[in-house]
Amino acid sequence: MSQEQQIAIEERFARVFNDKSFKERLSNTDFERYINAKKKLTFQKHDIIFDDGEIPKGVYFLETGAAKLSKSGSFGKDQILRFIKEGDIIGYRALLCGENFQAKAEAMTDVECTFLPADIFMSLLEVDPQLSFIMLQKISYELGESSNTITFLAQKTVRERLAEILILLEQKLGTDPEGFIKISLTREEIANIIGTATESAIRLISEFKGDQLIEVDGRNIKILNHDKLMKLGHVVL
Repeated sequence: MSQEQQIAIEERFARVFNDKSFKERLSNTDFERYINAKKKLTFQKHDIIFDDGEIPKGVYFLETGAAKLSKSGSFGKDQILRFIKEGDIIGYRALLCGENFQAKAEAMTDVECTFLPADIFMSLLEVDPQLSFIMLQKISYELGESSNTITFLAQKTVRERLAEILILLEQKLGTDPEGFIKISLTREEIANIIGTATESAIRLISEFKGDQLIEVDGRNIKILNHDKLMKLGHVVL
């Protein structure tokens, strides 16, 4: 999926999933149930929003901050599945499947979110066709992302994977006023994303810095040469 299509889905979801829009589309009764049921929750950096194996109690809409979805492998090593930013909703896949969470959601910064209990969210899907449709689009997009991840890990070299993930992180999370990607990742986390040893990730980041592809300030990374990084990672946006 192109960046334009991804942005379009995110914008449509933002237009549909908000108090003003719900008030216009829902009956007075359904809207009051929604307003009375939703809760504001806050999580500090490294707090667990929900855990792998936990029974889903509702969905979480991130108002501010960033989080990551990860799953522990057979040797206890976390594999980062994807990143969540403000405006994203999580927790709905397990809820719709009627199963326990299959991944852990962890705050990577301080996070503020709206929690919507399971029964209210499922009721909204039943009575609001616009919400149901955009949720189908989001699920389809994430299914495509999962397919791309399999190809990403199976067919690209570690160097190509690092180049691609830096481009995609910037696309997904944006940059701060100084141009650094809006997330601070440890070298171990970067290694987990691209499927390599921490030592290899450290070496590659140093090589990218030496080649003036990126600027590094502690855990923060700024892309200096997008064209070369995209060619290196065979990235098409």
